[in-house]
Amino acid sequence: MADRWLGVVVSGDKVILVDAEVDGDKPLVLQSDQTWSLQTGDRSEAYSTISQQIADFVRENLIKKVVMKESAVSGGAATKALLQSAELRGAVMGALGGIVPIDCKSKASISRTFGERNVDEYVKDSDFWKKEVVGVDLRIGSREAAMIMLAARKDK
Repeated sequence: MADRWLGVVVSGDKVILVDAEVDGDKPLVLQSDQTWSLQTGDRSEAYSTISQQIADFVRENLIKKVVMKESAVSGGAATKALLQSAELRGAVMGALGGIVPIDCKSKASISRTFGERNVDEYVKDSDFWKKEVVGVDLRIGSREAAMIMLAARKDK
């Protein structure tokens, strides 16, 4: 039986959400592919708003599991944008932690364990996505969120 999962990637002030039914090794059945932007103005209010929105989304859509792209180690000094992305990722995790299990995966670990190629090569391969995803159209910019679900499904 399929469960509804949510793949989440936070980048800058945006949250990419891919909602899909996951049923064993069958292709993901996409229900929605959205990008939510953090509202402008006071960041604490914006974090509160997006936290409430994502918590409501998970409850209303009966999401059983969330898989998120975790922070990556930067080769240089942390930039303000990198730190703000981490803040937003934390707000999302905090909003969902008491509602649904969250599995965080790094791009590097997926590249090592998923298959023969690294994540970026899978993301670029449109033929791969035609086989692995059905339902609503998956935007190219959302493929990483779906890739995290595929990797978590494999670990299940």
